[in-house]
Amino acid sequence: MIKLMHLGDLHLGKSLSDFDLISDQQYILDQILVIAERESVDGVLIAGDVYDKSVPSEAATRLLDYFLNELAERKIRVYMISGNHDSEDRLNYGSSLFASNQIFISAVFDGTMHRESIVSGDTVADIYMLPFVKASQVKHFFPEEEIRTYDDAVRTIIKNTPVDKNHRNILVAHQFVAGKGADPAVAGSENIGTQSVGTVEKIGYDCFDDFDYVALGHIHSPQRVGREEIRYAGSPLKYSLSEANNEKTVPIISISSGEKIRIETIPLKPLRDLRHIRGKMKDLLAEDDAGAAEDFIYVTLTDEELIDDAMGKIRQVYPNTLRIDYDNSYTREVEQIDISRIAQQKSFSDLIGDFYRMIYGCEISEEEMAVMRSAAREAGVINETD
Repeated sequence: MIKLMHLGDLHLGKSLSDFDLISDQQYILDQILVIAERESVDGVLIAGDVYDKSVPSEAATRLLDYFLNELAERKIRVYMISGNHDSEDRLNYGSSLFASNQIFISAVFDGTMHRESIVSGDTVADIYMLPFVKASQVKHFFPEEEIRTYDDAVRTIIKNTPVDKNHRNILVAHQFVAGKGADPAVAGSENIGTQSVGTVEKIGYDCFDDFDYVALGHIHSPQRVGREEIRYAGSPLKYSLSEANNEKTVPIISISSGEKIRIETIPLKPLRDLRHIRGKMKDLLAEDDAGAAEDFIYVTLTDEELIDDAMGKIRQVYPNTLRIDYDNSYTREVEQIDISRIAQQKSFSDLIGDFYRMIYGCEISEEEMAVMRSAAREAGVINETD
């Protein structure tokens, strides 16, 4: 039997508001190491967005170095690809040296989807690594192919990759994969349109029919797509308010020759959770929840009046509060305003003046209007002469 762990979207170096997450990421990676050792995994699949920024911080690079070294000391192989947040060159640096320690990195697409194999008894698992690519990159290597979309690009790569059907075939990839009639549940900064999340175009899950398991990255909510064996591991930590109710897990994939692949998801427990609380200020301050006081908190206040220094007061109980908003009769009234009706037959100045009056109940000053017009010109909303 071969056992693999599936990780994705580590986003090392990420912050929440002004709070550094390096200690939280170190904590969760140490927990992952314990699970990997306890489950006797043979390899770890890391499906991109290893770093949060293309130019990672020194603390982020040190943390990745620590994690890879700990896996190497435990004789656990690593199969890591780049995501759209990663710098190909930085992630690929030293890949030849890493390979001597069974750490395989595919960060730059060079026209070939690289493959590594694991053998255990009569079971052979071929692991294919597809780093984040753009359609134009793929077209460069396959000029005769008709490649107009990201879906075309991925299908072209797979079509030109020999896959041995006598082996178990595993793919590690980083893209937005959609099921039939339903898109995956997204979170955080993954702004979804009809065709993409972020800069990654949508592709159909059926292009992976030749693979027994597809380890996906890019979507932060853990979930299957289309079939059980095509999965997003999700990020190991909650990185946005929309993930507050997620249960973060790590999939363990067990592979045996002639048997259906088994998938077990093991829960992860963070150093500091991310929660959303709501209520009146006096009630929230009176809550006795000492065990969760250090969690990251989004607060929705239901008080009808704005509270002076609300953040300072709430941080006396919840020091790691990230943001405060209000849900009351005033905010609900604002949400129901039909902006499209206001814009009909209105000049820019009239539109801004009406909106300002509706929101603040008074006239906008000449200085404030000048600032608004300047910002609108820079954004291309109005012309220089308007």
